[in-house]
Amino acid sequence: MNQAEILRRIPHRGPMLLVDEIIEETETTIVCKKTFADNEFFFQGHFPDSPIVPGVIQCECCLQSGALLLAGISASGSTSNDDDELPVATRMDSVKFKRMIRPGDEIEMHVTLNEQVSNASYLTGKILLAGKLAMRLDFSVTMSPAPTSSNAPPKKESAS
Repeated sequence: MNQAEILRRIPHRGPMLLVDEIIEETETTIVCKKTFADNEFFFQGHFPDSPIVPGVIQCECCLQSGALLLAGISASGSTSNDDDELPVATRMDSVKFKRMIRPGDEIEMHVTLNEQVSNASYLTGKILLAGKLAMRLDFSVTMSPAPTSSNAPPKKESAS
């Protein structure tokens, strides 16, 4: 599945998509790919002379892959989630970084759905770099109502 299809699958996405392609998917697992371009904004400050992908970005790669997995489960009718809900991260545990990821590196994100209880999903994510473990984490998400214009934060008025 390419990026255009990914964007159709998750309409409530933020401005930073960290999944280039879905390589493989089952009912409980997903494997996604991401190649980091040299000009990614986070390389500017992390670190200018020796850029690496920040840990929080690596976590977000797994979280987005998990969201795609859950969206696929929802679309197949395996859960009661509807299109007006989106997964919101509620916990990350046992986060471990094993290898540095640099500009130009291509990673694979492997995410497994371990359990679903009510509107909570418990997942494990791993990032592989050149076939070797670069990062892993356990995380959970809760399905929450998607923001609408009626529950969006109010705009601040400018002082004139």
